[in-house]
Parts: sequence; C-alpha cells; structure tokens
Amino acid sequence: MDEEPSDHGKPRVRDYMTQDVVTVSPDATVREVAERIDESDEHSGFPVCDRRRVEGFVSARDLLLADDDEPIFKVMTTDLIVAHPEMKVTDAARVILRSGIQKLPVVDDAGNLVGIISNADVIRSQIERATPEKVGKLRRTLENIHGVTLDQERRRVELGRLIPTQKKVYADELEGRRYELERGLAEPLVVIDNGGTLLLADGHHRVMAADRLDMTEMDAYVIVVDEPLELGMAETARKEGLESLEDVQVVDYARHPLVETTKRLQ
Repeated sequence: MDEEPSDHGKPRVRDYMTQDVVTVSPDATVREVAERIDESDEHSGFPVCDRRRVEGFVSARDLLLADDDEPIFKVMTTDLIVAHPEMKVTDAARVILRSGIQKLPVVDDAGNLVGIISNADVIRSQIERATPEKVGKLRRTLENIHGVTLDQERRRVELGRLIPTQKKVYADELEGRRYELERGLAEPLVVIDNGGTLLLADGHHRVMAADRLDMTEMDAYVIVVDEPLELGMAETARKEGLESLEDVQVVDYARHPLVETTKRLQ
C-alpha cells in the first residue's frame, strides 16, 4: 500500500522540500552570482552559506545597485525567514503567502541548511493530497462491484505500456499540463494494473503532454488486480479501438468543456 505523508496525513516541510540546494559563498562576488542567475532558468536568488550554515539570502534585486566586485556578504539579506523540516506545509504556505517570498530555506536545529521549499512545492503538496482520495474511491468502487479485495501502490509506470480509456484530449488543456510537468506540479496518474495490463484511469492530458515532452515514465497511483477482471473501462477501450497513446485524438478545434463552461458563466 502507498504510504501517506508523515504524521497521519499532515504533510511536513521535509516531505516536499528540495534537498539538493544550490548555494553561494559569502565571499563570491556580485558579478559571479549575477552570472549564475543569468545562466539559470530556475534561480532568481540563492541561500548564502558558510559550509552548510545559512548566513543569508541573495536575490537578483539585491544585486541591482551593487558593484560587480562587491562580496556577497555585503549585499545579502541577513534578516532571514526560514522553515524547519518538521514544520507543517500549511504553515510554510502561510509564511510564503504573507511574506511574498517564493522560496524558504529549510534549516535544522543547528542552523544548517537541509533543503529549500518553494511556493511550487506547497502547491504540489496539496495536489498530491487530493489524488489518494480519488484513488481510494475508485478502488472501493471496483471492490464493491466485483467482490474482491485490491491493493494500491505508488510506482513509476512506462507510458508505452498504458492503454488509454479516453478517445479525445484537448489541445488547450495539453498546454496547461505541459506547463505543470515542466515545473514538477503535475499530480500522479491513476492506473489499474489488471493482471499486467495497465489501464489509464485518470490523467490522459498529463500523459499526452508528457509524451510530447519525450518523457517515457511517470509517477502513478496503481490499483493492483492480481486476477484479471472484466472491467467496463477495458471494454470501452476495445470498442473505441484504443491500444496505445497513438490512438488518442488531440482536438484542436474545440475548447476543453471546463473552459466552455467558464466562458458561458462570464
């Protein structure tokens, strides 16, 4: 069975922080750090560390009026807001929202840097909390219909092995899903392993967007059926002639139904 986040479903910062943190030295120059920011697609600032101890934080804004040869310790922000690994993600979210800071350094009791948590990590934590509820509901439905007991696990699945159960996806929705994937925000897929046949139950737009990004695997919640069952979605896939992702039609002449509904409400 898949493990829930720590402490009975209350995710902690340690569950979602990035542990491999890029830092700069207090003795680095403004020019050096500015070049690193300019060359990066992800970083607009860095924690400033002496070994692993956090001394400050430097952002692109801190560098604007500084001389190129100025050492970072003279321009960095030392009045730091930090998070602790045991802090609840919801509390970290409040700090991020109220402070306007996009990333919080995470320090242990000794003041050593152990990670960093961003607003994107907070969003991901909320997405991943919603998905297990969806999976649990589907698993219980299958158990009630077929009179069986099923297992549930989380694992990587090969996109090339997935059997789609939805004939169409929408081009405008694919763009949104691509944006999420590129930033690590996409929720896991929901897959039924029906005796070795992998049926995609939820996540068709995510999978198609991932395929366009040349991804070969994705994270998934998998409902495991040891003895194959006659499933309605498998019958639907057969009737629609769906054998692989290549059989899914990308509709670019119509908007996703949710977008159409939103437009009507305006």
